[in-house]
Amino acid sequence: MHTFELLLLLIAASVALAYAAERLRIPLAVALVLGGMALAFVPGVGTVELDPELVLALFLPPLLEASAYRTDWPAFRSNLRPILSLALGAVFFTAAAVAVTANLLVPDLPWWAAITLGAIVAPPDAVAAAAVLKQVKLPKRIVTVLEGESLINDASSLVLYRCAVAATLAGTFSLGEGVFQFFTAALGGTLAGWIVGRVAMWVFARTKDTLLDITVSLLAGFVAYFVAEQVHVSGVLAAVACGLVLGRRQHAAFTGETRLAMATVWGFVEFLLTALVFMLIGLQLRGIVERLESYDPRNLALIALAISTTLIVSRFVWIFPATWLPRLLSRTTREQDPMPPWSYPTVLSWAGMRGVVSLATALALPLRFPGRDIIVFLAFCAIFATLVIQGTTLGWVIRRLGLEEEDLSLPEPDTAQARAELAAASLEAVEEHFEDDTSEHGDAAAELVEEYKVRAERANIEGQDVETKTSQLAAQQRLRLVAIDAAREKLHEQTDQIDAEAHRALGEELDLEEQQIRRALGEP
Repeated sequence: MHTFELLLLLIAASVALAYAAERLRIPLAVALVLGGMALAFVPGVGTVELDPELVLALFLPPLLEASAYRTDWPAFRSNLRPILSLALGAVFFTAAAVAVTANLLVPDLPWWAAITLGAIVAPPDAVAAAAVLKQVKLPKRIVTVLEGESLINDASSLVLYRCAVAATLAGTFSLGEGVFQFFTAALGGTLAGWIVGRVAMWVFARTKDTLLDITVSLLAGFVAYFVAEQVHVSGVLAAVACGLVLGRRQHAAFTGETRLAMATVWGFVEFLLTALVFMLIGLQLRGIVERLESYDPRNLALIALAISTTLIVSRFVWIFPATWLPRLLSRTTREQDPMPPWSYPTVLSWAGMRGVVSLATALALPLRFPGRDIIVFLAFCAIFATLVIQGTTLGWVIRRLGLEEEDLSLPEPDTAQARAELAAASLEAVEEHFEDDTSEHGDAAAELVEEYKVRAERANIEGQDVETKTSQLAAQQRLRLVAIDAAREKLHEQTDQIDAEAHRALGEELDLEEQQIRRALGEP
């Protein structure tokens, strides 16, 4: 099958699988991987060979940039200790545990090759985590830690991977050189991403064209990634740093129209890339199976089971002591950050799905690498096991532990307070202009002052009396949706009676108002 035809087939299949996943209430990533595995054995599809460097360069920069763009920086910074504990400590510990298990079960596999396997499967995947977390509502701190970990851990695992591959092929390894390479890659990648992000902000400040802004935002992550890779530092951290810069400065750089359009475009890009990457993971099954025909299937299954089990268990072994010991040993840590309930580390431990980075790095191994075929097979099994076992049960675990939060019709107290302050600032600015207005438009300005007073009062009600006003304000919002539906139906009746441009403008006004209401209600 030709590449273009296969691409169209994958996109069409991803739409059908997304619909099925929603109906069956299973994670989209799981449905896509299973669908890709089924397609791999469809006659005419053929074996799909992936260029690992292309996979990393095509999928990682935009997906990581988008995740970083949405990252809550203050929350990320306040949870930096647990994030680094997972992104660094858990990655190296898991890699070591998997390497020991692989060396015991596959004696012919050299030690550094076993460590390479550990580095391949150690990092939980940002794309997989995002795909699963969209379907459950967790406490914000858990989401912050998981998303923060997935943004950084790829960099640490890729540095370990490159060191292990070089040591396997050369037969020697320098610890000092490895540590230096790690810090150089991390700091250099972060700096490269920050510079590209600032350059992008300079461009945004000089253009107000929405399409140009969106195009530059899409290119920025790729530019950061390739610039960093060209100077041999972490392209992953460069894409993340670039996304953080854009996210932090979005309200200063982008117009309202650009932000709304960007959310739509980026949402489409994320869905398309996520769908394709997980479908492609599934499509690799056929080629992997064909290369292992000389191995005993039962022995392979037992080794894959042991590696996958080690991968899952080692995360528990790291996270629980890393959560409890600092607080038990340090009174200051205990006072600043009290001990969380045991359900928190349980969910963090179970949310360890692997994905695109593990597959791409496994396929990127040189053809002459010792044990390449079995390493690729074990990496695929680890991805499949964590996605299917952990991905499909994560929501159940969260609900059983009582951690799933209810969707509130009103914002959290901090959000309500911020909204009240914004309304007060708006009212103050309008009143100042009203006092200085000596023109004949004073009556219009007076009416506007009254309108902003009503907004300020409504915002204060939300902030002061959230619990008792929730149902009342939610009912008002839903009534506004009914009114919008009626207005839209009337607009449809007048399609042929009014100018097309005016018709489109009125429709956009209704759409924006509806979007604002649904966001306030917590609806998609």
